[in-house]
Amino acid sequence: MAPRLRRLLPLLLAALSTMSDAAPPADDPHVWLEDIFAPKALAWVEAENTRTLSVLERDPRYSGLYADALRIAEATDRVPKPNLVRGDQVLNLWQDAAHVQGLWRTTTLVDYLTATPRWRTLLDLDQLSAAEGKKWVWKGEQCEPVTEKRCILSLSEGGEDATTAREFDLDSGTFVAGGFTLPTSKQDLAWETPDSLLVARDWGPGTMTSSGYAFVVKRVTRGRPLDQATEVWRGQPSDVGVSPMSLVDGDGRRLLLISRAITFFDSETLLVEGDRVTRLDLPAQLSVAGLAAGRLIVTINEDWRGHKAGALVAVRIVDGKVAGDELLFAPSPRQSVETVAVTKGHVVAAIYDNVRGQAWRFAPADDGWNAKRLPLPDNSAVNIVSHDRATDQLFLQVESFTVPTSVWLADAAKASATQVKAMPPRFDATGLVTEQYEAVSKDGTKIPYFIVHRADAKRDGATPTLMTAYGGFQVSYTPSYLGTRGKLWLEKGGAFVLANIRGGGEFGPAWHQAGLKTKRQVIYDDFAAVGEDLARRGFTSARRLGIFGGSNGGLLMGVEMTQRPDLWSAVAIQIPLLDMLRYEQLSAGSSWVGEYGSMSVPAERAFWEKTSPYQQLRRGASYPEPFIWTTTRDDRVGPVQARKFAARMKEYGLPYLYWENMEGGHAAGANLKQAARANALEITYFMRKLMD
Repeated sequence: MAPRLRRLLPLLLAALSTMSDAAPPADDPHVWLEDIFAPKALAWVEAENTRTLSVLERDPRYSGLYADALRIAEATDRVPKPNLVRGDQVLNLWQDAAHVQGLWRTTTLVDYLTATPRWRTLLDLDQLSAAEGKKWVWKGEQCEPVTEKRCILSLSEGGEDATTAREFDLDSGTFVAGGFTLPTSKQDLAWETPDSLLVARDWGPGTMTSSGYAFVVKRVTRGRPLDQATEVWRGQPSDVGVSPMSLVDGDGRRLLLISRAITFFDSETLLVEGDRVTRLDLPAQLSVAGLAAGRLIVTINEDWRGHKAGALVAVRIVDGKVAGDELLFAPSPRQSVETVAVTKGHVVAAIYDNVRGQAWRFAPADDGWNAKRLPLPDNSAVNIVSHDRATDQLFLQVESFTVPTSVWLADAAKASATQVKAMPPRFDATGLVTEQYEAVSKDGTKIPYFIVHRADAKRDGATPTLMTAYGGFQVSYTPSYLGTRGKLWLEKGGAFVLANIRGGGEFGPAWHQAGLKTKRQVIYDDFAAVGEDLARRGFTSARRLGIFGGSNGGLLMGVEMTQRPDLWSAVAIQIPLLDMLRYEQLSAGSSWVGEYGSMSVPAERAFWEKTSPYQQLRRGASYPEPFIWTTTRDDRVGPVQARKFAARMKEYGLPYLYWENMEGGHAAGANLKQAARANALEITYFMRKLMD
């Protein structure tokens, strides 16, 4: 998977702001809703919002749920997520009730480790938004990797993926006068030197792929206008996109790369040496983690040079060519390599064993790489938060469904880890248990799932239960602290289920590839099998079972609602894909052909003709009344498919609720208040359907 696209995911996962150039189907009466900002379409949205909010916000439970969700979201005793730079400086983006858009701030590592760090504000996004008349949403920083004194900040208007990039000086706490400034575009960049960038962006007509991403990389030099940028390399308009990378190891060795994403999963890796660009003999399916001891650290998603798919490998590059490879870790069939960090002299990987997290340190040695496990709690999710190439220190995050998020400071050289921060509990977990079971899918495959429920709950099928999954793009769904859902749902007697179905990355590339394109029905069978297993074990029943999921998970919800309406009584469909016969023209769809297939391929079209939720809706059918929600400014998936699905349900006289947030991008909202509102609306819906 191309690194830029991987960054867009998890978070998960693949651009829609205008109508498609492709001719709309003549038999689709709702195609006019694809004109996102047309007055007629927005009037339809306003009417639907008014109808839905009059139901959910007038429910007597809503105001209390919203207050609890907002209190948790804006709590000032949250753990500030640390971004370690220079070895002794911590950066953090902070939002609360007084700073809705957020403060970008800094403190020293020593001070961060105290109970009350003294933060210095670098940028107040609320003040900047007010001064410039735009609602700026933070999309991250990319610091020059050698000195880490200056950073390129990415700011989005309203939360969309397209960003404006500006150079910022960490020492002075100001934007650099006359510094690098890149106007709004979907763009990626890498520091080539302190005075030059490699940039992939919209350079004008004919420089963006059909997926809406750049395929031309240019060199932008300090002090020269953008129209004088010189071309370094270009891909093809049929590509998904290209992304430059600048890697520096602990000894200062630098590697400049360009990843050309031919499909969402297949890429070419190119080495940039001045004006010379050469293709490296690396596997087409890989993820680049960094540069350690002069070796390129990658996770491979296909068999390569004797290494099995899923392995963590170090690659030696000499004179512009691959000169050797060394195995760091080869996962078993029930393991996967998730996140990887490169420190000054070591590699640290978060590795999951049967969906339970661990962290391992790998050190280069004369006879290969020595591995040692870091001392972290068992039966938890483990993720790497940040690391710094100048030292062997890094931050890890540890959590589980009922144990609040904690931050650990690790030393890769010593293979040690110490908890330094922990969030207070957000809900009463007394009496709750977390168990892992396996359901058997239609083809006999065992599908693991977690359930969080009261230990004393009767197995009589009466427990209101929420179930979710993702099932795509090799994205793993691992346990995370159920702070808001714990307060709003578990405390009220509900149960929660996370299903680790195929299509995800929980068990490596093979688990994902089992559900690609026309094989995708196994994903939907897996999810249904978990629902059936919950009922068989008496945890819940169709009357008390609700499901939810977003993006690709929203597609999953649409399929489950239309294929197995008998298994659930409530379905929340979030920021979804739903019209799969037209998805390639509706968004960054052509970039997802590697996952879903193409309608130009007869067998792949035939699969979606019998599976696509928009086309599978039937008059007179008995479906659960769904809660469909999306955001207007989502320029990745967009609101179009959700709108059309709701409009078809209305056309067929089927019950539904529809809500569209005007901001937020491909997420629940552009700030904490909007996210809290989405949570409260959804839980209100589930309570009405499953608890009443």
